[in-house]
Amino acid sequence: MTDYNYSYMSANALLPTDYAAWLAELKTRIHSAQQRASLAVNRELVLLYWQIGQDILARQGREGWGSKVIERLAQDLRSAFPTMKGFSRANLMYMRAFAQAWPEESIVQQFVGQLPWGHNLVLLTKLKTDQQRLGYAQKAVEHGWSRNMLAIHIERKLLEREGKAVTNFETQLPKPQSDLALESLKDPYLFDFLGIGDEAGERALEEAIVQHITKFLPCRVKAKLAVCAPPSSHSARRSPLALPRVLTRAATPRCGLRASAHR
Repeated sequence: MTDYNYSYMSANALLPTDYAAWLAELKTRIHSAQQRASLAVNRELVLLYWQIGQDILARQGREGWGSKVIERLAQDLRSAFPTMKGFSRANLMYMRAFAQAWPEESIVQQFVGQLPWGHNLVLLTKLKTDQQRLGYAQKAVEHGWSRNMLAIHIERKLLEREGKAVTNFETQLPKPQSDLALESLKDPYLFDFLGIGDEAGERALEEAIVQHITKFLPCRVKAKLAVCAPPSSHSARRSPLALPRVLTRAATPRCGLRASAHR
């Protein structure tokens, strides 16, 4: 038996009886915090796109310029932000259409801002009325639909068959393991917005979000997570509630605590 395994078993022998339940609760809270952080970043991204679209609409109406200026704007923005792919001419035109479809900023902040940009493009291109878009947006959040599933339900006219109208769109988080929640954490537009390249992938976005979360964890919690984290296995499948690896290697010297069990 290795020293590490012995230390790990020794640490487990000293754990309180309710430790497993407490750890499960912590994992759930961390996943919820990740979602809230992802949702906050997504809302800022969607709001930025809406504001750019509003600027384009206003300037076109006031100054009368056409598509050539948008082409030049796309080139200049991509030169200024070479890692961001969201500033193509096509996407700038979508921003314009998005702002035209939602003239009120409050709608964007409270409702469609909960959905990734790809979901919003599906709503924008496949539906004609605001009521339809809000209805399907609500269902997407409520049931955690992926972008493809959202498109399928729109094509099959799910809401029209049910005959249900939107009465109250509540701000809520997608279900933790839903397709929508998982897609939100992997949204390439968020990668670009945070300055994370494609080569970094999901892990880099997860670490960027979790670094923010761990700032607010009590020092004793970070120390316990570091001490009691089980040995990693490359062959084992990752549990849906598995702690992000960044937490198991969180630096504890700033807290004045040391994870001696790893030695």
